[in-house]
Amino acid sequence: MNTLPSAVARISWGRLRPAISADTFVNGLVVIALIALAVALARWQVEAWQGPVFRVSSLLGAATVIAAYAGFVGLFGSSHRRLTATTTTTVASSEAADDANWLVVYASQFGQAESLALRTADSLQQAGQSVQVLSIADLDASMLHAAQQALFIASTTGEGDAPDPAANFVRDCMTSGSTRLERLRYGVLALGDSDYRQFCAFGHRIDAWLRSTGAQPLFVLVEVDDGDTGAVRHWQYLLSQLCGAVDQPDWTPHAYRQWKLQSRRHLNAGSPGGPVFDVQLTPDNLADLHWQAGDVAEIGPRHGPAAVEAWLEAVGLTADSVVTRTDSKGPQRLLISQLAASSRLPLAATMRGKSDQEVADELEALPHRAYSIASTPTEGCLRLLVRQVQYDDGALGLGSGWLTAHSSIREAIDLRIRRNPGFHAPEDDRPLILIGNGTGLAGLRALLQERISAGRHRNWLLFGERSSTHDDHYGDELRAWHDGGCIERIDTAFSRDQPTRHYVQGLISERSNELQEWLNQGAAVYVCGSLKGMAPAVDSALAAIVGAQSLATMAADGRYRRDVY
Repeated sequence: MNTLPSAVARISWGRLRPAISADTFVNGLVVIALIALAVALARWQVEAWQGPVFRVSSLLGAATVIAAYAGFVGLFGSSHRRLTATTTTTVASSEAADDANWLVVYASQFGQAESLALRTADSLQQAGQSVQVLSIADLDASMLHAAQQALFIASTTGEGDAPDPAANFVRDCMTSGSTRLERLRYGVLALGDSDYRQFCAFGHRIDAWLRSTGAQPLFVLVEVDDGDTGAVRHWQYLLSQLCGAVDQPDWTPHAYRQWKLQSRRHLNAGSPGGPVFDVQLTPDNLADLHWQAGDVAEIGPRHGPAAVEAWLEAVGLTADSVVTRTDSKGPQRLLISQLAASSRLPLAATMRGKSDQEVADELEALPHRAYSIASTPTEGCLRLLVRQVQYDDGALGLGSGWLTAHSSIREAIDLRIRRNPGFHAPEDDRPLILIGNGTGLAGLRALLQERISAGRHRNWLLFGERSSTHDDHYGDELRAWHDGGCIERIDTAFSRDQPTRHYVQGLISERSNELQEWLNQGAAVYVCGSLKGMAPAVDSALAAIVGAQSLATMAADGRYRRDVY
């Protein structure tokens, strides 16, 4: 986790501090001292002093010492300067923050937040974004005023304390009620350890303060419990979505388990939107049939057979060539076509002329695709609600194409479950307001199923899609739950059913009085669906009802939670 990515040095960081000028001065003095010592050693003799007699062997030995030290200084200084260029980069002015697409701020005590900030910046830069990175020690209100998009990676120390470098920012900015940041959109990655009572407290404090200034969250705060790799992968996934779903290898790979595709059913034939499928999977090991409503399935996607065949032909390889690949289980022998199907495929021209094994050694695994789980384990299967993505050239999205078209029934699917405690249902029987659109219904369905099984029926679903005729996903089941008293209320907005488009955020405004009553009774609000469009619109609609500060307080208290993508 603390290893810096090799590509970090390529980032255009903007203005940099002068690098190690004091160190250079000290190293120069050391070299001069070594030269003087070398001269003295060259003249050292057992006999009485006779004058400066320079032996060739002594001189060579002294020169070797000096050259070795100089080489060490040069090597260390070079790497130290490169590291300094990445880890002590600051935004020297508000104009620099305004020039960059993203401002990445880290509040680090022991270096983990700083390391993740550098990886974050590298991912953004690889996606074509300009980035400014700085420690929170160098951050002030004018820089945030100038920025339009900011990401905060914040550690918590002790019993909920801010890291030491954050002291001035907390004192000068966060305790002031005068800062307004309405144009800022932000995200927070909070690092902590759930063994402590104030888990991720400083990250939550930053999130609540930013909300109070009028800044708009891009997504719900992401908590990382003691370096949890799943949460870090989720952060990387959100970064890719912000940059237009740019594929990059997972920072923290984790072994998949083998599941079988049991069935898939096209739910919305004739819809003006993309095809939506109900996908059902079962594990090879029944012990893997274990998760909690709100958790996420991460799929190891595959290229379609036609794409793999075309790439191998362009490279000049045959599909049945056997190569060796080393993984957590040791060296594995497999067909090059199998490896290519699960790998990022570089330009064929860069691979031509290389042997099968040389090509295999250069291939990187495809990054995962994440889907909200639509069921609880009591169903005996894991269900997903997947919208098939199709690009302008007719190609299908990697994850959706694999699940809805390319894989065969009973075929093995690589899958791992990521805990998502930030979207787990309330532990008590308080009222629950569920808001979502499109395939976001998946996560809401699982929450409803879990609540109903626990006998908690004060549930209100507000859901939006395109057409009631074609896009009424799980509609019969939801209405049966409602008729049976398991869901107290269902409100829907189908945007294409009338001349004027009507969306789920419109339902919130129309039902403001009833929503306020539920909130007064302690209701929690859970939102699941699209990161762009729906989520910020719902956030604004709720803020208009309860106020931005109250909504920030709800988020800090866990009464307002979002799982958006």
